[in-house]
Amino acid sequence: MAVCCVLGIAVLAAGMLYQAKTGKPRGGGADSYQVASDAFAALSGSVKDKSSQAVDAAAQNIKKEQDAKQAAAKKAREKQAQLRGNKTGAAKSGSVSWNGKWEYAGYSKIHTGQAMLYKSSADKRKEITVAVNAGHGTRGGNSVRTQCHPEGSPKVVSGSTPAGSTTAAAVSSGTTLLDGTSEGAATLAVARAVKEELLAKGYDVLMLRDAEDVQLDNIARTVMANNLANCHISIHYNSSENGSGLFYISVPDVSSYRSMEPVASHWREHEALGQSLVEGARTAGVPIKGNGSMAIDLTQTSYSTIPSVDLEVGDRASDHSSAAIARIAKGITAGVDRYF
Repeated sequence: MAVCCVLGIAVLAAGMLYQAKTGKPRGGGADSYQVASDAFAALSGSVKDKSSQAVDAAAQNIKKEQDAKQAAAKKAREKQAQLRGNKTGAAKSGSVSWNGKWEYAGYSKIHTGQAMLYKSSADKRKEITVAVNAGHGTRGGNSVRTQCHPEGSPKVVSGSTPAGSTTAAAVSSGTTLLDGTSEGAATLAVARAVKEELLAKGYDVLMLRDAEDVQLDNIARTVMANNLANCHISIHYNSSENGSGLFYISVPDVSSYRSMEPVASHWREHEALGQSLVEGARTAGVPIKGNGSMAIDLTQTSYSTIPSVDLEVGDRASDHSSAAIARIAKGITAGVDRYF
C-alpha cells in the first residue's frame, strides 16, 4: 500500500515536472515515462535516506539507554564497593563491643555482650563481611521484652510471637531437638561450620554469638550486623517434628509492613538473599522444605538495613550430625556466593 502511494505521488510529480518543462499537458510517450522514472528515483532515494536516518536515530537511542544502564550499574557497584570498604577495611579481627550511637540502638535491652570478627586469610579476599547469627543463646532473654517494630505497630503475621503483638521476647529460649540437644547448641554448631567455610572462600565473618551464651538480644545482634557487615544470616531450627528441610523466613506481603522503614527500603534485598541461600543449599544436597520460604513478621527483618534473613536449617527431627552440618555450611556458603 505504501509503495503504491509513493508510486502514485511519483507519477503525479513526474507529470507536473513534464508539464513545467515542456509547457504541454502531460500525456503518454517515452518523454513522460522518462520524467516519471527520474522523479520516482529521486523520491525513492529521499525515502531511503529518511528511513536510514530513522534507523540510525533509533540505534543511537538504544545505545544511549544501554550506556545509561551500564553507567547506573557501574555506579551501584562502586557504591557497594565503598560500602564494603567502609565496613570491613578499618576493622580488625577480635571482639566487637556495642555502640549506643548506632541507628536503632535505643531499642535494644540486652547489649553487654560482644561479637567476634574473623578476618579471612585466604589468598583472594572478598572484602565482604557476613554476619552469622547462631539463634538463641542469651540467658534471661526470654524474660525481657523488646519492641517488635521501630514505630511501635503490631506484628502482622504470627511466628513465635502472635500477630497483633507489639513486643516480643528479647531472645527466646528456642526449642529442643528430639535427641535432647538445645536449639541454641545446634545453631552454634552450624554457625561455626559456616564460619570456617566462609573464611576459606575469602569472606570475613562477624560471629554474633560465638559462645554458649552472649548477652546480645535480637535487636542488638541486628544493629551490630547493620553496622559491621554486608549481610546477616540468622540460623535456626523450627519446632516441627517431621524432619522438614531448609527454608528462609520471607517478608510478609502486607502493604503496611512492606511500607514501614527500614523494611520498605530493604525487603527486596532480604528476599534475594533468602532465595540465593536456598538455591545454594539445594546444590549442596540439603533437603528443602516446600518452595523454600515461609512468611513471618520478624524483629530481625523489622530492624535490618542490610540484606538479612532468618534461615531455618531443619526442625526438631532433622539430622544434625557432623556430615549434615557440613552440607548445610557448604550450601549456605554457595548461597552467599550466588548473592554477591
